[in-house]
Amino acid sequence: MTQDATDVTAGDPGADESLSEAFWSVARRLRAASHEALAPWDITPSAFRALRVLGRDGAMRLSELSEHLRIAPRSGTEVADVLEARGLAERRPDPADRRATLIGLTARGAGVLDAIRAARGTEAERVFGRLSATDRARLGRILRKLRD
Repeated sequence: MTQDATDVTAGDPGADESLSEAFWSVARRLRAASHEALAPWDITPSAFRALRVLGRDGAMRLSELSEHLRIAPRSGTEVADVLEARGLAERRPDPADRRATLIGLTARGAGVLDAIRAARGTEAERVFGRLSATDRARLGRILRKLRD
């Protein structure tokens, strides 16, 4: 048995738990923490994802936003409507094509995005703070490998 396998099972009362069960348990915990972090702003996870995309990539057409979010164009329009109604994003004409419309963050939207990121960072620290720097680096490497 390798050292890594020994580390995982030696003296671990949860050793019978499968890897996928442990993964999904942590994922549920992270999802719950994320919902708690979003609650003060009354923002849905999908609206937050849209804020993140707009904050990262800047103003874009609704079709591009839908592609980034991997949702149907109609759903992208609905998310944009919610953000616009809350004053977090605004539609404006595309200077390159007068027929098209761009959606971008407002100053308020950028501020809310920053505040939510800070709150989520605090929640992530609560979850991952128990890990050593080495374990965090390993976990990050493993998760990126699984994601890609």
